[in-house]
Amino acid sequence: MEQFADWLYKEFDFQGRTIIRGLVLVAVICIAYLSDFIVKKSVLRAIKLIIDKSKNQWDNALVKHKFFTRLSHIAPAMVIYGLAPFVFAGYQPGIEKMRIASYLYMAMIGLFVVDAFLNALVDIYRTFSFSKSLPIKGAVQVVKIVLYLLTFVIILSVLLKKNPATLLTGMGAMTAVLLLIFKDSILGFVAGIQLITNKMIRIGDWIEMPKYGADGDVIDITLMTVKVQNWDKTICTIPAYALVSDSFKNWRGMSESGGRRIKRAVYIDINSIKLCNDQMLEKFRNIHYISDYINEKEKELAEFNEANGIDNSIPVNGRRLTNIGTFRAYVVGYLRNHPKIHKNMTFLVRHLEPCSKGLGIQIYVFSNDQVWANYEAIQADIFDHILAVIPEFELRVFQEPAGADFNSDFFIRNA
Repeated sequence: MEQFADWLYKEFDFQGRTIIRGLVLVAVICIAYLSDFIVKKSVLRAIKLIIDKSKNQWDNALVKHKFFTRLSHIAPAMVIYGLAPFVFAGYQPGIEKMRIASYLYMAMIGLFVVDAFLNALVDIYRTFSFSKSLPIKGAVQVVKIVLYLLTFVIILSVLLKKNPATLLTGMGAMTAVLLLIFKDSILGFVAGIQLITNKMIRIGDWIEMPKYGADGDVIDITLMTVKVQNWDKTICTIPAYALVSDSFKNWRGMSESGGRRIKRAVYIDINSIKLCNDQMLEKFRNIHYISDYINEKEKELAEFNEANGIDNSIPVNGRRLTNIGTFRAYVVGYLRNHPKIHKNMTFLVRHLEPCSKGLGIQIYVFSNDQVWANYEAIQADIFDHILAVIPEFELRVFQEPAGADFNSDFFIRNA
């Protein structure tokens, strides 16, 4: 065919050859367009039908990122590359330029095809459970940067007609400039490796980083940034290297432990704390959660006082039950029998240091339900009950006086 084209061009003068070359060029362009049309309308449709019937998920990821669509753009470039001798038969520089243009176009299309494949690979990888603990998006972005640089070098070498190795050697002098330009990428890449290898963070973790306004779930980890969706549904972006250089809180330990901490105190008015008398003990003995506690304590204290010859006529002598201690025992019993309290984790009902607000009774336990809404409901139910039963122990909750309190009859009479 090429010999026929050479013979055909030789039979005409310059003007005739120009006209024929123009007609052949139009024909080649039409053939290239036709090949593109056939591939997209026939081949791509057939591939899409096969994928729709397939039960695999990986092929859907390829379609989503237009892998096959981008690949189809190579068809017209190959047609132009192959038919270049027919357009410029007998004129070698024209053939070379046309083929170089096609080659560069195919190089760019090849880069975009690989880019789409890598994007699909990330989506396919995310379908596996272990992808949350070992994300690869940052590594894929590094591969993309390398591919883009290599493609740029190849295109430059073709245009300048230089060996790519020579260009790469010459670029060594630009290393300092490249390091400055890609500083964030390099820092992010190194930080990403540290985050992954040390298992500091993964997709789905709840993290807090007030410096960047982050308080929510990690939804994406890339080469340079980590995206966090806050509880108010806003999304903030944190530089990857900041998670290595700065401090942040990861709640993964809580999520994996099976419990969520309840740490809250009720402050008791110290003026309401007193020793228990017989009437109070009789009343407390009928409370389900502390009936055994009252009986055992009374027996223990009676034996101690008798052994030490304590004069029981004066209450301050010897050992006595107090309403605050009995109340604390009641809270322990109540929480021990609560179905939503984790029994195998830290369980404390303790005194805090007395202060201007009174004596703090702190509850430090863990719920066995980690869902935020359920956790808040459990915590609220517990303290609703505790606050309601405090008067049964002849105790008062401390509350700072408000404006209405100063207008009460007590303050008016004593003004």
